[in-house]
Amino acid sequence: MGDVMMDAVLYNSKIAEEKSTILGDLDLSAGQYLLATVHRASNTDSKQNLTSIINAFVDCGETIVFPVHPRTAKYMKQYGPWEKARANLVLTEPVGYLDILKLTGSAKKVLTDSGGLQKEAYMLGVPCVTLWENTEWVETVEAGWNVLVGAEYGEILESIASFQDNSTQADVFGDGNASGRICEILNPKS
Repeated sequence: MGDVMMDAVLYNSKIAEEKSTILGDLDLSAGQYLLATVHRASNTDSKQNLTSIINAFVDCGETIVFPVHPRTAKYMKQYGPWEKARANLVLTEPVGYLDILKLTGSAKKVLTDSGGLQKEAYMLGVPCVTLWENTEWVETVEAGWNVLVGAEYGEILESIASFQDNSTQADVFGDGNASGRICEILNPKS
């Protein structure tokens, strides 16, 4: 059948390709950066987890674009890694859907604790390092396009440096036509 999220990602990626100026605005080139998001309370509210994650981002030697969730910014400032991150990462305010699709589809890898972004990375053919111990989207791990590392500094660094996607991708979320199939089921032609 498929997944309507795949339909939305494919449809809106075409619009993002035409309308998003985020790469130019941030002076980025496709395939030359990693995209990071961190927002889960288990990561943001824990000084140990948040500091470990930010230190790994800073120490990995890669350009990392990091749209910062307001709660994440609050705790980065409170716990201390804000200035270090500001000096070494491309920090931005949260971005809209078309911009995040453009950033995701153009990234070398995605580093995230977001369930939705893990799935979108898979749909856009971008390897994902998940900063959490589990995932709602086990299919992405089983297919070899997502690795679970939690908030462990060493595991994050190792995955940034060496995790590579499986060269082929299973069609686990459909072909982008799920909504049409659903409409046909709901309104069959007589």
